[in-house]
Amino acid sequence: MGNLILGIDPGIALTGFGVVEDTGGGRYSRIDSGCLKTDKSVEHTARLEKIHLRVSELLAHYRPVALALEKVFFNKNTRTALTVGEARGVIMLAAAFNGITVYEYTPLQIKSGVSGDGRADKLQVQKMVCLQLRITGSFRHDDEADALAAALCHLQHLKWRVTVGGDKKAGEKTLD
Repeated sequence: MGNLILGIDPGIALTGFGVVEDTGGGRYSRIDSGCLKTDKSVEHTARLEKIHLRVSELLAHYRPVALALEKVFFNKNTRTALTVGEARGVIMLAAAFNGITVYEYTPLQIKSGVSGDGRADKLQVQKMVCLQLRITGSFRHDDEADALAAALCHLQHLKWRVTVGGDKKAGEKTLD
């Protein structure tokens, strides 16, 4: 198996995840993807605990070489920004407990890395994710596609960093 990357699109109600493998030759494969859902009738801290637990399970099961996490920006809703920030915190904590390095990418970086256009809309990004991962059909939730896009962005970024600078810190496995 090649390098596995876990991409995460954080949220309190829905946290998208996508496990992508670099199969070599510039090809990638989706290993798993979906959304971790929490019930809004459940206490907030219990929702965060569930996100932490499920991400920890994904990390323990797949043992990715890196976690690609979307940085989220909000202009209007401070409350939403805070809850997403809390979800990001428990996701980063799960990665730290599992010895997995987290790489953060802005939506602009992800869109650009996947589609070549930092201003691409969600539909364009989803089409490029499907094309690169040879997925037919559509996604039930945008969060799943966004998580796969984050993983693909990291793999593209890794390829660029290794090509340009020989950087092996961005999640590349070595035979040392």
